[in-house]
Amino acid sequence: MKGACGNYMNSDGRLKHIGYGDLSAVESRPIELKPLFHYWPNSTALTFSNWGCNFYCPWCQNDHISFRWPSGRKRFSPEDLVERAIKEGDEGMSASFNEPTTNFDFIMDVFSLASKKGLYSMMVTNGYQTEKAMKMLIEAGADGWSIDVKGCPSMAQRRVLPHINHEIPFRNAKIALEMGGHVEIVFLLVPKANNFEECTDWLLNKHLSLLGPDVPLHINRYFPAHLWREPPTPLRDLLSFAEKARKEGIKYVYVGNLGDPELESTKCPNCGKVLIRRSWHRVTYFSPVYEEGVYRCPRCGQKIYMRGRYIPK
Repeated sequence: MKGACGNYMNSDGRLKHIGYGDLSAVESRPIELKPLFHYWPNSTALTFSNWGCNFYCPWCQNDHISFRWPSGRKRFSPEDLVERAIKEGDEGMSASFNEPTTNFDFIMDVFSLASKKGLYSMMVTNGYQTEKAMKMLIEAGADGWSIDVKGCPSMAQRRVLPHINHEIPFRNAKIALEMGGHVEIVFLLVPKANNFEECTDWLLNKHLSLLGPDVPLHINRYFPAHLWREPPTPLRDLLSFAEKARKEGIKYVYVGNLGDPELESTKCPNCGKVLIRRSWHRVTYFSPVYEEGVYRCPRCGQKIYMRGRYIPK
């Protein structure tokens, strides 16, 4: 019998990873696409995905791989991926597109090998791992985390993702931070699902109380996908929520899926100087000064939350 994600099977009482190395995509991509704006800026990561998911979001942007389990394709080894990343000049590895935890054993092996070769490792994830799994992944080398928070507990009243404990992604984000990882939170603002005040207030409270004001928040625009056919998120809702997040104290707030460089620029939270400009998922201007392992604003000296070196390309 297969599990919900389709990658594991109970075979005579033993758990077997039948999806090991069975990948749906492998390609070099900018780290800003994840989105991670404060982690190895302007670098590229060899990005790979498998099939299946542990959630069933009706607006899934990657339903063509999250809810399908094709067979008969070429399987990859961890060595295949790490060698390809080095050959293509990537600075790291990224498990992305579908939920990477459904490929747990494989990404553990990939990240462990990548660390030995001097590559970073990061995940784009819904953050729904057990505490033990989180710690194992971080110990294997996963120090970059783009965690996609789906919403809040009151969504269940609308019969949207009622089976999810929305506390878990924040718990795991806190674990990553406490173990020295880098975290950025992503929130897709979906009409008639999580786009209401009670939900957004809950998210801001959790973000600030558990993760703190330095952890970036990416507020992304929804577009119709899979089973959810509501019109795209109104621009006024995105901008209003972003402004509220800043007023509540989150230092780095971005609005994505709009293609507006101004909404994806990083400003110093102390003096307001523009530190980083981005366009089409690439850094076009970078001014933070790196001193003794810390990035600082060149104008006022404010410490900037950032991991990894800037890669001019």
